[in-house]
Amino acid sequence: MTVMAADHRAQTRDEVLEEGFLALTVPEGFKAELIEGRIVVTPPPDGDHQDAIELVVSQVYARSATPMQQSGNTGLLLGSAAPAVPNRVIPDITFAPREARVLRGAPPWMDPTGITMVTEVTSGRPDHDRTAKRLAYARADIPLYLLIDRHRETLTLHTDPEPRTGDYIGRHT
Repeated sequence: MTVMAADHRAQTRDEVLEEGFLALTVPEGFKAELIEGRIVVTPPPDGDHQDAIELVVSQVYARSATPMQQSGNTGLLLGSAAPAVPNRVIPDITFAPREARVLRGAPPWMDPTGITMVTEVTSGRPDHDRTAKRLAYARADIPLYLLIDRHRETLTLHTDPEPRTGDYIGRHT
């Protein structure tokens, strides 16, 4: 008879948090994200939010020198300020060069390699989009972050990510 030793190692808070997040079931239309150690559940967007997204997508398709593909529900697995628990974010729009086909066969939570631009349209929690997500996208070296801030009535393109400092150098409003 062989006896196996049981693993009695207690889970860390971070492991429990990530496991709980991955087990979440959210109502249809809602999205759940893990942002800097906090679970954030967002309700379905309103019409103005959707209109802003459609305007950006149509402009990128019409004006980009590189044919692009986009997704509005791609989960990105990004580093966090506390590296034990990665950020799991779902940008309002994720763009990548169509030729690269980075979205094809991607898992539900993918590495951001090959992503050219992410876009967020502020809604109920604008500070997540203005700060935490901006820093996470910069740390992940995503070249462009477009923030449509409906509360401040501004549109800001963040450029030139500096992963070492964890922020974008360029800001064009």
